[in-house]
Amino acid sequence: MYEMKPEYLTGIDFIDQEHARLFELAQETQDLLDDSVLLDKSDQIVELVSELVNYTRSHFAHEEEYQKSIQYPYITQHAAQHRQFESKLSEIDLDALSDFEQQNETVEDILDFLVDWLINHILRVDMKLVK
Repeated sequence: MYEMKPEYLTGIDFIDQEHARLFELAQETQDLLDDSVLLDKSDQIVELVSELVNYTRSHFAHEEEYQKSIQYPYITQHAAQHRQFESKLSEIDLDALSDFEQQNETVEDILDFLVDWLINHILRVDMKLVK
């Protein structure tokens, strides 16, 4: 369902590969949401959020390093959007996961945020790197 599509390709190989991994993480989030057998998803949610935090930090560092190397004029604004994403991830209330009913809602919130941000950021912001 969530996958890297041709319209998301920037033509910058390492960025496209890292974006593809972010789409894989979105799919893993969807798979967790769809899992009706697993009653307590708290460990998986914590692991997913940790992976998102770590991977996006790495990806954003790579992107920003590339932007510096090409003297990208909008690096400050671009980096600010990255920091907003990181801030939003840090706001996820992992303490509320003891409530089983809250778990699916948390996963849905993560998925909605991730997919919306990823697609909009790639199409509206990252594509400016190649224009």
